[in-house]
Amino acid sequence: MDDTIIYYICSILAFVPAIVLHEVAHGFAAYKLGDPTAKQSGRLSLNPLKHVDPFGTVILPLLLMVAHAPIFGYAKPVPYNPAYFKNRRTGDVIVGFAGPAANLAQAALGSAVAWVLYPMAPQLVQTSEPFAYFYLMFLPLYVLVNLYLMMFNILPVPPLDGSSIYAVLIPERHLHVYYEIERYAMPVLLILLLVVPYVSPIDPISIYMDATAGNLANLMFPIRIS
Repeated sequence: MDDTIIYYICSILAFVPAIVLHEVAHGFAAYKLGDPTAKQSGRLSLNPLKHVDPFGTVILPLLLMVAHAPIFGYAKPVPYNPAYFKNRRTGDVIVGFAGPAANLAQAALGSAVAWVLYPMAPQLVQTSEPFAYFYLMFLPLYVLVNLYLMMFNILPVPPLDGSSIYAVLIPERHLHVYYEIERYAMPVLLILLLVVPYVSPIDPISIYMDATAGNLANLMFPIRIS
């Protein structure tokens, strides 16, 4: 099979659990804090179809793969109601950072598997083509995709998860303004992500991703990823 096709297959297999578990983690954190919204809407499911957003889950990652850009995207946001939280401010932060934490855990799992297999990897790579693709393509992609999603989502920019920190920093009387801005921030963010790299000689997102996710991946993985 063509290496490019296998690369796309491995990318999809790495990307789907990364975003599904990211969203489930948001909903599970909210549920543990007393909010049943995600559970009642069926969003604590591991079924990827429950979380698919046509653009963010399918079209955007495919565009980035074809452009050989860092792969990231998003699923349908898990609904939650902070009115259920005993402390709305800390609840927002916990729910917001649960998704990136799930991505970090997945990256750590992929790295652990790679280190466990590392002593026997050279021989198996030579004798087993499926293992070679698994070890040299899927595992690095799985670690990278999860680190990309984590590092991208912790940016303190609405509507990304990192912006939940504002729930602690902004005075209560102004929180409604932040939530109103958050509702309309995604289209603006997507325009910046897709347009800036083509009109500017500097792509700040790629530089940030390479400096954070790229370097962290190379520290976690037994062989150099990028």
